[in-house]
Amino acid sequence: MMLRLLSATLLLALLNSSFTFGDDPTAASGETAKMDLNSPLLKPWTGPYGGVPPWTLVRTEEFSPAFEIAIKRASDELDEIANSTEPPTFENTVLSLQNSGEDLRRLEAIFGVHSSNLNVGPIPDIEKNVMPKLSEHEDSIYQNKSLFDRIAAVYQSDAMTDGTFDLAQRRIVDDLYKTFIRKGARLDDAQKAKLSQINTRLARLFTDFSQNVLEDEKGFVTWIDDESKLAGLPDSVVDAMKSAAEERGNSGGKWAVTNTRSSMDPVLTYADDRSLREGVWRNYYSRGDNGDEHDNNAIISEILKLRAARAKLLGYPTHAHWRMEPTMAKDPQAAMDLMMKVWPKAVARVKEEVVDMQAIADSENANLKIEPWDYRYYAEKVRKDKYDLDLNEVTPYMQLDKLREAMMWSAEQLYGLTFKKISGVPVFHPDVTVWEVSKADGSFAGLWYLDPFAREGKRSGAWMTDYREQQHLGDEIRPIVSNNSNFVKSGDGPTLISWDDAVTLFHEFGHALHSLLSDVKYRSQAGTNVARDYVEFPSQVNEHWLDTPEVLNQFAVHFETGEALPQVLIDKIKNASTFNKGFDTVEYLASALIDMKLHLAGDADIDPDKFERETLAAIGMPSEIPMRHRTPQFAHIFSSDAYSAGYYSYLWSDALTADAAERFKEAGSFYDKEVAKSLYENVMSVGDTIDPADGFRKFRGRDVDTGALLRKRGFPVD
Repeated sequence: MMLRLLSATLLLALLNSSFTFGDDPTAASGETAKMDLNSPLLKPWTGPYGGVPPWTLVRTEEFSPAFEIAIKRASDELDEIANSTEPPTFENTVLSLQNSGEDLRRLEAIFGVHSSNLNVGPIPDIEKNVMPKLSEHEDSIYQNKSLFDRIAAVYQSDAMTDGTFDLAQRRIVDDLYKTFIRKGARLDDAQKAKLSQINTRLARLFTDFSQNVLEDEKGFVTWIDDESKLAGLPDSVVDAMKSAAEERGNSGGKWAVTNTRSSMDPVLTYADDRSLREGVWRNYYSRGDNGDEHDNNAIISEILKLRAARAKLLGYPTHAHWRMEPTMAKDPQAAMDLMMKVWPKAVARVKEEVVDMQAIADSENANLKIEPWDYRYYAEKVRKDKYDLDLNEVTPYMQLDKLREAMMWSAEQLYGLTFKKISGVPVFHPDVTVWEVSKADGSFAGLWYLDPFAREGKRSGAWMTDYREQQHLGDEIRPIVSNNSNFVKSGDGPTLISWDDAVTLFHEFGHALHSLLSDVKYRSQAGTNVARDYVEFPSQVNEHWLDTPEVLNQFAVHFETGEALPQVLIDKIKNASTFNKGFDTVEYLASALIDMKLHLAGDADIDPDKFERETLAAIGMPSEIPMRHRTPQFAHIFSSDAYSAGYYSYLWSDALTADAAERFKEAGSFYDKEVAKSLYENVMSVGDTIDPADGFRKFRGRDVDTGALLRKRGFPVD
């Protein structure tokens, strides 16, 4: 997942707005004036590698006044561009815009890490109170008539058609012009005021939603003081639960299951105690839906109303139509068509999976009907029965550090990248490590930060973030990126993770590689600044290197004996590659369909819980499976506009991924040099300098075959 809001447009790259901010009413009057202008928050980054984020010098009390100053500086720079008396050109308008706002961009990168990785102490209040101001700042840019007129003049100039501009320049100008229109540049003054009011309110609601989910993740811990309830759980999981309890001040005879996916999954998969499974399940899937001060239902209703009003104001039928205009799919129907092509096949597979699970439960005289907290548990029993595969036997070979080495090794084989761990560079937490990345010719490729472990104040899940994007205007600027996860740290010995967590690790590393391999001229087109339904393609395709024999034989080694994962287990993993794909697909697609249907509902009055129940029933959702992200905790679509009406993009990208993987299979190896070179040249390095459909077509030699998606999941192709 990409944490920040990705866009191919220059303005959103300028704003780098995964986070939008506002002022802090707790700041004393005149605090801005007293702000130390030499604060690291307001200065260019110094040190090696073209400068690095000054994490150790951050003083949280400086955030609010620093944003006041940085926004003012950015506004002044933009006004200078907008009010120039020189005829508008690419250089003095578009390129100048590209180069403006550096202070604000750096500040957002630093604060973004605090709000997502270190959301403790004063940070939640700062985030709530700073968000609206940056939303207002963003509106002031898009609503600046003089600035838009200059951009329009460049867009309408002969240079766009007579060959003066190259393809990358034409794409920048086209995206920029159309984004201004989509953001309200053509509205009258009254309409602009209304739009700004909506956006400012949404900025606050997004933060409230995120803070509520985070509070429920912190507040609902499942405590275990009876060792018998741990039956079935792997030793590594029990050790991690013990460590989690100790971190929370309980060192004597207690174990803790924190309210995150990485803690929940192993309990639901292996715990024999059904009541424990149910309790952990209910805690996790009720986040934001407990009828208390952190309940998100009213917030969601208001967000949906505001999004519908904004879309109508901007001339679109629904929020979904507005959001999808710049994507590969272009409109909601194309996304719905793909999802509904897969949905009935996935539901049919779930029914088959449930029959197999129920048969085992009945054979054991369990006297139960499969419920959502039983699905993973009995699926593992079916896996053992059908494929003689116990993933619990695989976990001792899944050492986090070794898998990190595996990712780096595969990146070297494919792209020539090498990674060297460095010290002396500031980090924002002791868990964080930093790696210098070099290209095949030895030149500097970028820095990669890894923050792998769960802790209080860190949002759940896994994601990648750009701290600095690549560009090549004069001296080349190389990227600084991070991968962030929530693995449960082992108390003693190496941290072991599940097979699914290993897939996620490779996935997020794919996002990092997309940025590290970027080789473009303009920052706004670098790396992951591509269409929302294309950005997951490089990350999803990177998952495929985990289960290659070359990786498993070298890096999947037992944490005690050092022996490689036995070939018999590798074969079983391969044979079971399409096992449980009904669950995986339905769990995900249910969320994607709810997302799209919510945002196609227009300005209807929506009770989120009721809408979720009724919509799932209407599409035939199996009762044994919950949505991957229930509506009250669906941060992808309610913590920002980023994935709203866009959660389908994982499936859209996976259609590309499945077809790309078949290209490697046809070549005989996932390490085929020619195919890897083509992937680099047409996908990984080009960012948004070309149409993504053209890039894929150049790589694959044709348009995407969506049948590959069905084959990958073991569904019938018809």
